[in-house]
Amino acid sequence: MTVTSEIREQSARGGRATTETEVLERIQRVRGLRPRFRDERITMAHGAGGRASANLVQGLFLPAFGSGVLDRLEDAGVFAVDGSEFALTTDSFVVRPMRFPGGSIGELAVNGTVNDLAVAGVRPLALTLSLILEEGLPAEVLRGEVEAIARAAARAEVEIVAGDTKVVERGAADGLYICTTGFGRRDPRARLAPNSIRPGDRVLVSGPIAEHGMAIMLARGEFELGGTIESDTQPLWPAVDAILEAAGPGIRCMRDATRGGVASVLNELASAAGVSILVHEQQVPVHPAVAAACEILGIDPMYVANEGKFIACVAPEWAEAALAALRTAPGGEGAAEIGAVGAEPPGMVLVETAFGGRRVMDMLVGDPLPRIC
Repeated sequence: MTVTSEIREQSARGGRATTETEVLERIQRVRGLRPRFRDERITMAHGAGGRASANLVQGLFLPAFGSGVLDRLEDAGVFAVDGSEFALTTDSFVVRPMRFPGGSIGELAVNGTVNDLAVAGVRPLALTLSLILEEGLPAEVLRGEVEAIARAAARAEVEIVAGDTKVVERGAADGLYICTTGFGRRDPRARLAPNSIRPGDRVLVSGPIAEHGMAIMLARGEFELGGTIESDTQPLWPAVDAILEAAGPGIRCMRDATRGGVASVLNELASAAGVSILVHEQQVPVHPAVAAACEILGIDPMYVANEGKFIACVAPEWAEAALAALRTAPGGEGAAEIGAVGAEPPGMVLVETAFGGRRVMDMLVGDPLPRIC
C-alpha cells in the first residue's frame, strides 16, 4: 500500500472526504520524518531499490557508516586526491536467470558498475571483480560468463585490475554471484548534484524504459506471453559523454534508473532537491511489447528496472541541446523529455495522466520483480 492509499483509507474511516491539498500535505509530513529501520527480518523488498531499501540504507547503514561522501547517497563516491577528483563505486549481481535475452550476469556486472560511475560524471577506468561460485557450476557456464565480462569490459573501455574467487557448497548460492568495484576520474565538464536541481528544469530520459526488468521476468518462463523483449544492458558513458559535450553547464544531475525504476529515481531527486517533479505520462517512451507485457502483468513500467537508461535534469535553456545529443548517442535514439521541475509540493513526484488528471507517483513499495540485477 502506498502512502497516498493509506491516507485515503484513513480519511474514509474518519467519515469525511479529503481534498487533494490535504492528501499532499499529509504525504509531505510523512516523508519529512527521518527514515528508520524497524523491520525484524530482511525481505526481498529491501533489495528492490524502493522504500524498504531507502529505510535500510538511511535508517541503518548511514548512521553506522555515514561520511561526507556517503551521506550524499549518489551512485558513486567522488573524492579528491592532490587536486584531482576520482570516484569509486561498488555493486553486486545476483540476477536470475544468469542468461537472458540481450545479456547475461557477466555483461550486466560490467555495465551496471561502469554506469554508476558514468552518471556521476565520471569516466570509468578500471574494475575489480569478485566471483562467488557454487559447487557444481558447469565449467562451460563459467567460461561463457568470463568471456562475456571480457567483451563488456573491452566495449566499456575499462581494465580489470584485480579480483578474487570463492566457492561455496552446493545449494548455498544460485550458480554464480558477481561483486565489482569501479574506479574512474571525474570529468571536468561535470558538476552534478541533486541539490542543484531548480524549478523550471527539464527532465529527460535517455530512451525507452522497463526493458531489462520485463526481459528478466519473461526469461524465467513464469508467464506465457508472445513476443521477445531484450534487456537494454549497455555502457552509458558514450551517452553521458555526448550530453556533457553538448550541454555540460546545464546538466544538473543524472541517475541511472535501475532497481525501483524511473519512479524511485525521480522521488529520490525530488526529495534531495526539495522540489516537485511533474511527469507527463504520454511522453514517457515505452516500447509496445514492453507496455503490453506490463499491462498484462499489472505492473507500472515506471517501477520496472532498466540497465541502460538514465534520467537527466537539465536547465531549460540547455534542454534542447541535451536531448539532441542523447538522440545521436548509441542506444539514445528514443530519448525524450518526460517532465519538468516545479516548486510545489516539495519532495513529491506527480504524474499527469493520459486523461488529464494528476496522481502521486510514490517510491516502489514491495518487490514485484526480485533479483533483476
